[in-house]
Amino acid sequence: MKTVRRLLHGEIIRAVSFVLIGFLALFLFFDLVDELQNLSRLASQGYQLHHALLYVALKTPSHLYELLPISVLIGCIFVMARLAQSSEFTILRTGGLAPMKALNTVLQLGFVFVTLTFLIGDYAAPWADRQGVMMKARFQGSLTVGQTGAWLKERQAQRHFAVNVRSFDAIRHMAHVRIHEFNEKGQLLAITSAPKAEIGEGVWLLHQAEEKTLQTVDAGPTLRYRSTQHASLTWPTGISADMVAAAVLSPDRMRTWDLFNYMRHLSNNNQNAQRYEIEFWRKVFYPLSCLVMLVMALPFAYLHFRSGQMAGQVFGGVLAGISFSLLSNLFSFAGNLQNWQPWLTAAAPGLIYSAISLFGFWWMVLRR
Repeated sequence: MKTVRRLLHGEIIRAVSFVLIGFLALFLFFDLVDELQNLSRLASQGYQLHHALLYVALKTPSHLYELLPISVLIGCIFVMARLAQSSEFTILRTGGLAPMKALNTVLQLGFVFVTLTFLIGDYAAPWADRQGVMMKARFQGSLTVGQTGAWLKERQAQRHFAVNVRSFDAIRHMAHVRIHEFNEKGQLLAITSAPKAEIGEGVWLLHQAEEKTLQTVDAGPTLRYRSTQHASLTWPTGISADMVAAAVLSPDRMRTWDLFNYMRHLSNNNQNAQRYEIEFWRKVFYPLSCLVMLVMALPFAYLHFRSGQMAGQVFGGVLAGISFSLLSNLFSFAGNLQNWQPWLTAAAPGLIYSAISLFGFWWMVLRR
């Protein structure tokens, strides 16, 4: 059995690697063509060809994360169809490879792909994306969100704060920061603005800050306006650089743990966290899709292929992988609009395809 396992695992790994390299080369080529347009647009800021090549290279982990499940499906279909066409799998079945043993064998390799996908998506891809964004920000300026910037909220004892950040360099430096302070009744108490700010450990350092406060006069209805200038002003806060980046960057660029912390921060401050909850659960369930792809590919080993049919089966695998990706995105957008349960929204595509795969395995393998 060890020899059979080594044979199947080796063939699948080689086929998946070949498909993954092919897709990766195609995606990186498109990225490079798209990035070449920035060479002329950012040439005055010093953006050169080696910067574009480095930026494209830093997108490699993200593409690996996106392409690994579909590459597992196509590569495994190719291996199973080839073994069936050459009657090698028939010989393995004659030698005692029962359907459940075959399923268990490919699932063992599937957990390796699951682990690899999780590590790439949770560590390599976010780090590489952050480095690419930081490098690009040196030439484009800073990260911005629309015309108004990013908004964050925080509760501190009896005070509420609404924070606006117009731009961020994805490290610690911010520009055009405004902090609005409210009491429990929602009345505005102060507005602090600063052209530049830095994020420290549990505190923000505001440079050239202007603090505008509103105070009642003698406990009466009259308000007094006061403006104070500060060369530097510290503001204690639990809003970290990762939280600011989460408000500026797309949530799919974040690590699972950072998504969870930001999601909890939004919930604690009575903000809508639906989008980030769905993305969090997608990151949890997405690596498991490699197992689904392997189960979908296994029945192809029990079919009888004629000459020329293998290309059609591989093309069918491509369509199945694309449909899985489209269904996953569809559920994500629909769940965000309809306020569906986040974990169910993220898990639904995998559950649907798992049911289809297990039914196909039962119908084509066990039932026959």
